[in-house]
Amino acid sequence: MKTAMAVLLAMAWASADDAKPEGTWKWSVERNGEKVETTLKLKLEGDKLSGTITGRDGKETAIEEATFKDGEVKFQVKRERNGNTVTIKYSGKVEGDTITGKSENGERSRDWKAERAK
Repeated sequence: MKTAMAVLLAMAWASADDAKPEGTWKWSVERNGEKVETTLKLKLEGDKLSGTITGRDGKETAIEEATFKDGEVKFQVKRERNGNTVTIKYSGKVEGDTITGKSENGERSRDWKAERAK
């Protein structure tokens, strides 16, 4: 019985670690025939999530209002476009080395899927 309990505890700890958002995540999307690479760097301290995102312009931008709860990350990024500030809201579910989610900027919604960089 003790062995079975130890195995269950080990599996629970392993799955909890698999769901952690910390690290560097990468994905790419096709926009107007151009491949756009995105890098997301996340850090979790206690229950506080922080990080940066690098997109099309190659500039690293701090994420804002970032949360991590029940395996789900949520954050937003403010970017300047044509003299206007655009807020993009991201949400995604962490499963092992993958985050699958949506980004929304008020005008449109897009799916995104990031892989943890090794």
